Amino acid sequence: QVHLVESGGGLVQAGGSLRLSCAASGRPLSNYNMGWFRQAPGKEREFVAGISWNGDTTHYADSVKGRFTISRDNAKNTAYLQMNRLKPEDTAVYYCGTFLGSSIVVISTEADEYDYWGQGTQVTVSS
Repeated sequence: QVHLVESGGGLVQAGGSLRLSCAASGRPLSNYNMGWFRQAPGKEREFVAGISWNGDTTHYADSVKGRFTISRDNAKNTAYLQMNRLKPEDTAVYYCGTFLGSSIVVISTEADEYDYWGQGTQVTVSS
């Protein structure tokens, strides 16, 4: 079993930046592809960014492309989400999750395909 803990959320003004971290324990994070999702009040959990197990492949939602960067450090068992030029509509609880996939499928935008999740970290962007 993998235990994930997100951190780095907070309150920031529009245009500001935050860096979220997702620390894993229990099993090596290198065994898993990773994803970041977010959920705003009254809305479904939505895909933000994904990264393959070795970091070679990344994918972003159109709404964050060019502003957010996903990365990982398998030696530290940690994944990251750098968020720049934040907007009020980025306000949500952000979750990291693990996705097994296959040798050819290393990214998933579907929350149902993720196996383990962290507890989430709140990001609030004021206008």
